[in-house]
Amino acid sequence: MTTTVTHRRALIDGQWADGGDGEIEVRSPHSGELVGTVARCTAGQAAQAVAAAARAFPGWRKTPLLDRVALLYKAYELCKERNEAIARQISREMGKTIRESREEMAEYACEHFRRASEDALRYRGQFLPSTQERTNSKRIVVSQEPAGVVAVVTPWNFPVDIAAITICYALAIGDTVVWKPSEYAPLSSAMLADIFLDAGFPPGTLNMVTGGGEAGRAVVAHPDVAAVVFTGSTRTGMEVASATGLKNRVLELGGNGPIIVRRDADLERAADAAVAGCFYLAGQCCTAAERLLVHESVRERFVALLAERAGKLRVGDPLADSTDMGPLCHAGVLERTRQHVDDAVAAGATVVLGGTSRGLYFMPTVLAGVTPDMAIAREETFGPVAPVISVGSDEEAIDLANATGYGLTAAVFTNDLRMAWRYADSLRHGTVLINETTNYWDQLAPFGGRGRSGTGRELSSWMLDALTETKQIVFDIG
Repeated sequence: MTTTVTHRRALIDGQWADGGDGEIEVRSPHSGELVGTVARCTAGQAAQAVAAAARAFPGWRKTPLLDRVALLYKAYELCKERNEAIARQISREMGKTIRESREEMAEYACEHFRRASEDALRYRGQFLPSTQERTNSKRIVVSQEPAGVVAVVTPWNFPVDIAAITICYALAIGDTVVWKPSEYAPLSSAMLADIFLDAGFPPGTLNMVTGGGEAGRAVVAHPDVAAVVFTGSTRTGMEVASATGLKNRVLELGGNGPIIVRRDADLERAADAAVAGCFYLAGQCCTAAERLLVHESVRERFVALLAERAGKLRVGDPLADSTDMGPLCHAGVLERTRQHVDDAVAAGATVVLGGTSRGLYFMPTVLAGVTPDMAIAREETFGPVAPVISVGSDEEAIDLANATGYGLTAAVFTNDLRMAWRYADSLRHGTVLINETTNYWDQLAPFGGRGRSGTGRELSSWMLDALTETKQIVFDIG
């Protein structure tokens, strides 16, 4: 079936604009066919978008909260109507299975309009007592003010969900936005921008600059941008950190999340969690289970259970309802995955399952005999690989889990409550999950990492904290 080829432009100050540097082709990772094109914006157009957001900010900030919330609820209704169309576009352009894309839209992205509205309505300041002087005449009020123009740079693996988090919360609290989506999933991103425009958000409150890295760098480094929210690789995140200077920022970067399987673990449950952790979205998640640290006494049984489950995954057309795993998004991810597997095998690891590829498809792969010094254990693979590392003690598991410098998510499987608490205290990760996969999220809990996995937290009131400035106001009424 031939896919309709669409062209999308940038959104600047309420108007759709062509790129000043031509177009970028968007091709299906499944078939290679042309899905559409998107405008390639210049640094100059990025500056125009920031200027539009800066002009819109004073008026939007003064817009009553209930009016801002009403627009978000109108957008929420539009999003519900368009969920299926956007989900299919996500699958066509970046390869996520249609079931995964529907989950992204219905459970995550669409609900951010509602969650941001409710969180903004309940966002509170503080009233503090005077502690500097022995007096009852001082009144100290602490308030949160919108920061200003927020730069949002988002990845291709959750192109609508991740963008909707920051955009919805920023607009709810009174910020304006300049958004640079990934060039690998810009068509579904433009459909999200349509929702804000069709809901009636004023010109300049949301601007979308499409294209490559030049446009993104120009946005985050612009002096009129007050806050930056970036989701992407650690390498690019470090560049963003250098460019943003003293701006408020949330950097949600890479991960190398371990699943630790103790000798007392429920192995069936742990194997199910490893499948979800390693093969959901073909492993292309920052929260993916990149290492499986399994106690040597249960390693053989665990590997057998994992390989049995992974071998049943149906790999194929992402738009087919029966497909469990689609292709990798682009050749760069495929090459890194292949290189990590080949290096591990050359260094002594054993391929229990998979290890092969066709086109942009990399088969679900289980590796045994992986050691901590291998690249696949030290770096983020971002592909459908389950590397099993044998450990002999809890101390060794904790040391290895903390050794890579990444600190986003970690999971532990145990039936010992005392040890569960010990692991929770010892693992230096933003989220520690007990008897749950690393690919578990709660949309009203703080999400983010430490070390090479980034800084700051998003979702719910933590997102609002990141997008506002704290102001202290002191009254003397004596």
